[in-house]
Amino acid sequence: MAGASDNGDRPPGGGPSDGLPEFPEEWGVIVIPDDLSELADEVAAVRAELHTAAPLNRWQRLADRPTVRRLRRLGGLLTHTPALIIILAILVTVASLFASAWPGPPRQPATQRTSGATESRSDQLPALDLIDSDGQSVSILGRLPAVVMLTEGCDCAALVRDTIAAVRSDIAILTVSKVRASASAAATGQGLLPTARTPRADGKTVTALQDPTDTLRRQLGLGAPDGTAAVVLVDRLGKIVRVHPRTASVETFRPDLSRL
Repeated sequence: MAGASDNGDRPPGGGPSDGLPEFPEEWGVIVIPDDLSELADEVAAVRAELHTAAPLNRWQRLADRPTVRRLRRLGGLLTHTPALIIILAILVTVASLFASAWPGPPRQPATQRTSGATESRSDQLPALDLIDSDGQSVSILGRLPAVVMLTEGCDCAALVRDTIAAVRSDIAILTVSKVRASASAAATGQGLLPTARTPRADGKTVTALQDPTDTLRRQLGLGAPDGTAAVVLVDRLGKIVRVHPRTASVETFRPDLSRL
């Protein structure tokens, strides 16, 4: 074995030989043997340190194979997929809740005026009990379908007669006024018309009712009497098909009778 490398071949002045940097001083003296077999002990010591771990068993060797490692990575990806789906579902649910709670543009009203004297409504006829000519309480919802005619201050005898002629036999006609039914009939000529207690030969029914507090007119949002009748057409389910606030002729609402 050659002697220690004491850097005896340095160039004059102590500079590095062959242009290479010197070894750090903390490494001490480095000896490079001519026969590398002399380093066998050092090599065996290093190999012993590298193999201090316990040998792999059969299952560990199987798990360490490349194919098994790829399968493990795929399984990890599949394990995270349900979590991603749940997170997306939660985000969609929260977004839909915000969308439903967010105020949208104002809706158009369901009730629209179709002409200057006629308006369509989709609400129900109020559940009121009025008074007939005999002083008995009468539920207006118990006589449907019906043409309800508010005749306060109206000379409506001709209109009532024309309405009787125009309606089917299953459609009731209810005339409503604030004053007593008998007085109203005498004042407007309706005394010549039969009441509900006087059956007509054609099977049609006309009932004169009293609304002392004018509740029906108020709940329907109708204006004060002006010499014409207010006509409300109601189907058999109590739904208001059409309201004519001012009517003097049956021709105004004749097209709507077929909808009752």
